Amino acid sequence: MTGTWTDAQSVDPQPGALDSDGLRRVVAVLSTVQIVSWGVLYYAFAALQGAITADTGWSGVAVTGAFSLSQFVSGGVGIWVGRHLDAFGPRKVMTAASLVAIPGMATIALAPNLPLFYIGWVLTGVAMAGTLYPPAFAALTHWGGAKRVRALTTLTLVAGLASTVFAPLASALESWLGWRQAYLVLLAGLVLITVPLHWWGLDRPWRTDPVGAESIARGPANAETQADNVARSVPFLLLTIANAMTALAVFAVVINMVPMLVEQGMSRNLAAVALGLGGVGQVAGRLGYARFAAATSVTARGVIVLAAVAIGTAALALAPYSVGVLIVLGMVLGLARGIYTLVQATAVTDRWGPAAYGRLNGILTAPALAASAVAPFAGAALAYLLGSYAAGFLVLAGLAAVAALLMFGAMPRQQIPPIHSDKVV
Repeated sequence: MTGTWTDAQSVDPQPGALDSDGLRRVVAVLSTVQIVSWGVLYYAFAALQGAITADTGWSGVAVTGAFSLSQFVSGGVGIWVGRHLDAFGPRKVMTAASLVAIPGMATIALAPNLPLFYIGWVLTGVAMAGTLYPPAFAALTHWGGAKRVRALTTLTLVAGLASTVFAPLASALESWLGWRQAYLVLLAGLVLITVPLHWWGLDRPWRTDPVGAESIARGPANAETQADNVARSVPFLLLTIANAMTALAVFAVVINMVPMLVEQGMSRNLAAVALGLGGVGQVAGRLGYARFAAATSVTARGVIVLAAVAIGTAALALAPYSVGVLIVLGMVLGLARGIYTLVQATAVTDRWGPAAYGRLNGILTAPALAASAVAPFAGAALAYLLGSYAAGFLVLAGLAAVAALLMFGAMPRQQIPPIHSDKVV
């Protein structure tokens, strides 16, 4: 990432865009709350899952199923969240979602039985919908204007450290206090950090679509009608399908990479290191995204990134055993994942403009969240049915290849007029 916040034009033509100082403040706030929210609500589970099953006697499938349910809930609620983000901005929505995490995670930590454990994860899924990437992306897309790519890149770079910080922290807390108390300590940290930062740090003007009689008088040209038309269009449908297929392939590969590498002959510890090094590739991809985006068209970068996911996944399955080769391929996949996060974040804006981003991105990401919830089981099931993880990875590579082909049709042939917004709240 190059340049500074001030090297873009001083007056952004996008309504509602912040000046450089205001945007810098918002990026700092959202980067902080993202690393904490991802760490506590998402990545802590990976560190605590084994302790939960050992302490409660619940099966690993049942415990993982509760977490997967939270992803389905997050996707569904995310559509509602997107609409309210467009209308009211991120301040109230993200603050409320952080507060919902209190009963959610408290129920998880104190659940005496599996049904209550599931209820806790349902509430936590609601909290995820209003605190993780989609609402943060919507905020920076709206406030970032011409500088939104740099803002989104900074956010994802910082949030990418969530697993690095919180997985070992959660594990250390579990060793000291037990998993239940570990969750309560993490919850206290989340509330003390994210609630005030969401409420006071995101207190910026927000332009919304006009409502009432004036909006109705505009007829089909108003923002809501245009957004609905986009959501029903063939390019948007193809983009949504491609996004969901990619999410299924990417998350199935990530979750099942260690057993796949062990199957290839690598030790489990070395396989874990290889998986971690994929994060280095992910950071590199995000650092180089601005230049990549400037050198490619919207369609080209979508096709290139998804094709890279497909080729990298297939190469990982077919490569002869060599520690160096497998680690490099894992890093290449990480690089593609890192770029894809930003391709997804900018997909709506690059095609239809920023004004209805919250609503459209909520619809776009809901199937992807559902696919990511299914992905761990899908990857393991493919390996079981086909007899090896390598064979399963080839199927996942095929899914990513189909998604790359769908991206050719995911660009509207005729540019839709910008969806105007002119009311400040």
